Amino acid sequence: MTIGQKIAWDDTILPFQLDNSDIRGRVARLDGVLDGVLAQHDYPAPVEALVAEMTVLTALIGQTVKLRWKLSLQVQSRGAVRMIATDYFAPAQEGEPARIRAYASFDRDRITDAGAFEQIGEGYFAVLIDQGRGTEPYQGITPLGGESLSGCAETYFAQSEQLPTRFAITFTKVQENGRGDAWRAGGVMLQHMPKASPHIQGGGSGVNGLLTPSDVVSDDDEENWYRVNTLLDTVEDAELVGPDVSPTDLLVRLFHEEVPRVFDMQPVRFGCTCSEDRVRNSLSIYSAKDIAKMTTDEGLVTADCQFCGAHYRLDPKTLGFDADESPGDGT
Repeated sequence: MTIGQKIAWDDTILPFQLDNSDIRGRVARLDGVLDGVLAQHDYPAPVEALVAEMTVLTALIGQTVKLRWKLSLQVQSRGAVRMIATDYFAPAQEGEPARIRAYASFDRDRITDAGAFEQIGEGYFAVLIDQGRGTEPYQGITPLGGESLSGCAETYFAQSEQLPTRFAITFTKVQENGRGDAWRAGGVMLQHMPKASPHIQGGGSGVNGLLTPSDVVSDDDEENWYRVNTLLDTVEDAELVGPDVSPTDLLVRLFHEEVPRVFDMQPVRFGCTCSEDRVRNSLSIYSAKDIAKMTTDEGLVTADCQFCGAHYRLDPKTLGFDADESPGDGT
C-alpha cells in the first residue's frame, strides 16, 4: 500500500453515539503519532506490535474520559515484555491537539518468535487518571485477562467499571511517498452508556473468573449490545486503517441502522512533557551523597527520557535537596 499526502482524518479521534442502541464510541486514526512513538526506539517486531496496539487503546480510552490533565495505561508482567506505559495528555485549550507518548521495557534475549501477546506473562493492566494539581489521582488495576491487550482493556472495564466495552484495532506499515515506511493504525471502541445498577458479585466467565463484557450487560440491553458487536465484527482492517475510508463513512457503513451521531473530531499528536526542570524536580529527593553516586567520570549527572529519548546533562552541584552543598564534600 502506498500513501501520498496527509489525509484530513489522520491523527484524529472521532466520538460518536449510536442513538438506537444507547452505545457510545470512538474511531481513532493514527499515523504520525505512531511514527513518533516507535521512532524513538529500536524495538523487536513483537514489541513494536504491542506498543502500537497500546497506543491506539490509549487514544480511544483517553478521549472517553472527561480529562483535565493525564490518563495513563500500564501493563506490568513477568514476561519478556516487562512493562508497557502510555500517557494521554488532554488538550490545554479547546481546539488544541491531545498528546500521546508510549514506551516498553523488555528483555531482548527473552523475545521469541511467538506472537506479540505471548511475550507478556502473568501481570496486571492498570488505568491511572490524574486530573492535575489539587486532585486525588485515580488508579484501577485488574489481572491480565484475554488474548490481546485489547482483550485486557475489555476485561478491565468489565471488572473494574462494569461497563461493557469492545475494541477493534489494527496497525501496519505502509509505503508513503517521500517518507518510506510509515506506520498507520486505526481502531473503534464501543461502550454501553453507563447506568445505575447493582454491583455484580461473584465470578465471571473470563480467565480466572474475571468478568467479561457479556457478564455485565443487562437483560434489557443484551440484544442491542450483541447486535452492534455483530456489526463491528464485519469491519475490515483496511477500513480501520482508513486511508480510503473516512471515519464518518465507516460509521455509516457499519452502523447506519443504529443512527450514528458524531461529535467534534479531536486531533492528537505525539508529544512528551519531559524537561530539564522536571528532571531536576525528580532528583530533588536525593541527598548530596546520592547525587555523587549518580555522577559520571565527566562530572555530570545524566538522564534519558524513556518516552522521547531526550538526553539531559546536569551539573551535580545544582541537584538534590541539599544542592547548596557539593557532592564531593562527603556530607
